[in-house]
Amino acid sequence: MKYHFVPEETPYTGKELNNHWIYRNYGILGDSVVAFIGPCEVDQDSMVDLEDVLNDDYIYSKKMLNFIVEVFGITLQEGVLLQRLFTSIIQDRINLLNPEARIRRRGDDLFFEDTAKLSVSICTLSPTSILIHTGINIDPQGAPVEASGLATELGMGDQVEPFALACMRTLAEEWADIRLSCCKVRAVV
Repeated sequence: MKYHFVPEETPYTGKELNNHWIYRNYGILGDSVVAFIGPCEVDQDSMVDLEDVLNDDYIYSKKMLNFIVEVFGITLQEGVLLQRLFTSIIQDRINLLNPEARIRRRGDDLFFEDTAKLSVSICTLSPTSILIHTGINIDPQGAPVEASGLATELGMGDQVEPFALACMRTLAEEWADIRLSCCKVRAVV
């Protein structure tokens, strides 16, 4: 799995959750993850989570660290497992950098002080791949729910890029190790 941090501010609208978006925009082909910082606003037309659509919800954050993951050759259920692994990697990294934060994970969501939502995440499938979006609030101003941010509540505003790179590197290492683990065992009959 290759990874890349995009230095330019890039908004997230939901349209980026599209097969080969990473390849078309950054020339990275195959299993990959990219991170970028920018405002986040996902309207009903770009919403992937049907529960959110039925509840007439929307996603908004003044400034968010966004990750797009694309993986080929796995099922949606395997993609959801990968999504939750990545959420746990992000949780572990925040708690390592800021032990007082005590970030909690519930499913694919992260919370500060058990109620203030720190993240959004969705996993879906395309005709060719599994796609994951995970967004971590940096400044959650304007969010439609009680929310927290890396800069506002956690004091990590100056650490966002190295934090993102560390999370992506850990995911890439885990993915390589998972693939290797599948290759090194013999079948039992």
